Amino acid sequence: MMDWTDRHYRYFARLLSRHTLLYSEMVTTGALIHGDTARFLRHDPAEHPLALQLGGANPVDMARCARLGADAGFCEININVGCPSDRVQNGRFGACLMAEPGTVADCVAAMKAAVDVPVTVKTRIGIDHRDSYEELTAFTRAVMDAGCDALIVHARKAWLQGLSPRENRDVPPLRYDVVLRLKQDFPALPISINGGITSLEQAANFLGRLDGAMIGRAAYQTPWLLADADRVIFHDPAPPPTPHEVLDAMVPYVERQLADGVPLNSITRHILGLFHARPGARRWRQVLSEQAHCPGAGIDVLRAAAAQVR
Repeated sequence: MMDWTDRHYRYFARLLSRHTLLYSEMVTTGALIHGDTARFLRHDPAEHPLALQLGGANPVDMARCARLGADAGFCEININVGCPSDRVQNGRFGACLMAEPGTVADCVAAMKAAVDVPVTVKTRIGIDHRDSYEELTAFTRAVMDAGCDALIVHARKAWLQGLSPRENRDVPPLRYDVVLRLKQDFPALPISINGGITSLEQAANFLGRLDGAMIGRAAYQTPWLLADADRVIFHDPAPPPTPHEVLDAMVPYVERQLADGVPLNSITRHILGLFHARPGARRWRQVLSEQAHCPGAGIDVLRAAAAQVR
């Protein structure tokens, strides 16, 4: 979800659901240590509960960055061992680390020693031809013994060569049965499932057998599904907000960001789907798409777009 789940999207998502755990986009240890650390860790307190996802393979660097994240207020530090992109592989992190369970375990142990918040791992069920259940259990046992607090498993293998990251989200078949079996074999380890989950009903169906369900692109492409998460998943009786209530709550945030020099379209690109399937939704998207990127675009563009929907 790099370049998708930035702080503006997360603020928007939090207005839809009060209880859902949100994750940052993956941030590399190199970016945090040598780049603009404050920018990568910046978030609004309203985004919580919020986890920071790190990409890296050096235990010392991972521990240092975990401390930075915990000090910045993130409530969980997650290690990405699932991304198959060439850029990530060239940096020796992401899914290629499934071939190095000892390295991941060393990172977990170093991070656990450095922070008091949970340290979790997001992974695949395998990579390339190293996709046997025995290899997955060996990986799981290694990170669990190192102190991993929870495992989030994308129920597809990843092909490190021959498939693009997008194809790796669709071409390898989903193997939910593998994740369910893993939970049976590691009952003490909290395990969540990821991959191909596009509705709250799907997510809820897993929760009796697993400890969590992660929704990725569906939560971004059809964000309104999050609005019912508090009732369906967390059994909160409070009624969900209406789209206009969410938009009204976004306005002060947008005004603050504009005052800080953030371009309007950096925020509005995340809320194009707010009025999905409602009268005027097409015109809402059109106004934002055509005008929000213009130099000096301000809150008046957002209000003009909102006037198109009922």
